[in-house]
Amino acid sequence: MTTSPAAHRPLNRDDMRTLSLSALGGALEFYDFVIYVFFAAVIGKLFFPPDMPDWLSQLQTFGIFAAGYLARPLGGIIIAHFGDKLGRKKMFTLSIFLMAVPTLAIGLMPTYASIGIAAPLLLLLFRVMQGAAIGGEVPGAWVFVTEHAPANRTGVAVGTLTAGLTAGILLGSLVATAINTRYSPEDVAGYAWRIPFILGGVFGFFAVYLRRFLEETPIFKELQAQKAVADELPLKATLRNHIGAVLVSMLLTWVLSAAIVVVVLFTPTYLQKVHAIAPALALQANSIATLALTVGCIVFGFAADRFGARNTMLVGFSGLLASSYHFYTALPGDGATLMFNYGLTGFFVGAIATVPYVAVRAFPAAVRFTGLSFSYNVAYAIFGGMTPMLLTYWVRSDPLAPGHYVAALAVLGILLAFVPLAARRHGDQAVLAQA
Repeated sequence: MTTSPAAHRPLNRDDMRTLSLSALGGALEFYDFVIYVFFAAVIGKLFFPPDMPDWLSQLQTFGIFAAGYLARPLGGIIIAHFGDKLGRKKMFTLSIFLMAVPTLAIGLMPTYASIGIAAPLLLLLFRVMQGAAIGGEVPGAWVFVTEHAPANRTGVAVGTLTAGLTAGILLGSLVATAINTRYSPEDVAGYAWRIPFILGGVFGFFAVYLRRFLEETPIFKELQAQKAVADELPLKATLRNHIGAVLVSMLLTWVLSAAIVVVVLFTPTYLQKVHAIAPALALQANSIATLALTVGCIVFGFAADRFGARNTMLVGFSGLLASSYHFYTALPGDGATLMFNYGLTGFFVGAIATVPYVAVRAFPAAVRFTGLSFSYNVAYAIFGGMTPMLLTYWVRSDPLAPGHYVAALAVLGILLAFVPLAARRHGDQAVLAQA
C-alpha cells in the first residue's frame, strides 16, 4: 500500500499548490457565509416590520443567522456521505457552488417594504441553503488537505486551511468596513448593503472554477483501489464504532464556535449596540482581530506539529481565557486600546487550529469525512447557531456576557487538552481498518 501521504517529509510543490487553492476557495466561500452578520443591523431594519422594537428585530435577524447553522448538519451529513462513498474532490467542489447561488440571490432580493412577509421568509430560505453548503465545506476542506499532506505536517495543513477560512471572515470585515466608510448610513440602507452579497456570488463561482485544478486525495484513491470504501452507511458505522471520538470532537467544536461566533462575528454588532462604538471603528478593530486570527491559525498549527496538540491547546486556550476577559472588561476604551486588545484576543482565537488537528485524526479514513462532518456540524448547529440569540438576550442584563461565555469555553478547551484523544495520531497506514 502506498503510504506517501503519511510519510515524514517536508511539504512539496504539489502540497503547497493544493493548500493554496483549497485555502483560497475556502476563504471565498466563508466570505459568502459570514457577510450576513456584518450587516445584521441593516438587515434587521430592512427585512422586518418597521414598528418592531430594535432588540426584537435584531433577535429575529440573528434567529435567521441561526437557521443557517441549524441547516448545517443535514447538508454536511449528505455531502460527507457521498464524500466517503464517491470521493472528496467532487463534494468539495459541489459545496462551494451551493453557496454561491443563494449569496447572489440575497444581494438581489426585495425587502419587507416591497414584498412584506415574503422578504424574511426568502431570507430564511437562502440562509438555510448557505448553511447546508457550509456544512459540507469546512469538514470537507480539513479532510481534503489532511489526506494530501504528510502526517508530520497535519498541523500546518489544517492551520493553513483554517487561516484561509478566517481570511474569508477578514475579507467580509474589510468589505463591510469599506462600505460603511464609503457610503452614508442612508445609502447603505438604501442599496449599498447589496454590494457585498453580489460580490460574494461572483467570488463563489470563481472558487468553483479554481477547484477544477485540484486532485482527489491519495488516501481516498487508495481506499478505492483496495475496495475499502465503507460498504454501509458511513454515519451508522461512525456512531456504532467511534462514539467517543464524536463526543470529544463535538466538545472541541463548541470551543471553536465560541471563539469564532462570539469574538469575530458577534462582537462588531455588540460594540456598536452596547458600547456605542462607531460602526467604522468597530469594523476596523474587527479587521485587525481577524488578521491576527489568520496569523494565529498558522502559528498554532505549526506548534501542534512541533510540540503536540496537548501542549499547544494548553497554551492557546489559556491565552484566549486571559486575553478575552481583558478585552471585554476594558471596553469601550480609546481606539488604540480597542484595536490592540481585540487583536491580541484574535491571535489566541487561532488556537482553534488544534480542533481539526485532533478531530481529523480521531476517525479512520473510511468514515473520516462523515465522522468529522457529523460531529462538527451538529455541535456548531447547537452551540454556534444559538449563541448570538443567547448573548443578545444576556447582554441586556450583563454587558460582560460575551466575556463570560468565551472564558468558560476557553476553560473547556484547556480541560479537553487532557483527554487521551488530544495526543492521538491516527495513522493513515491503517486506512483499511474496518470502520
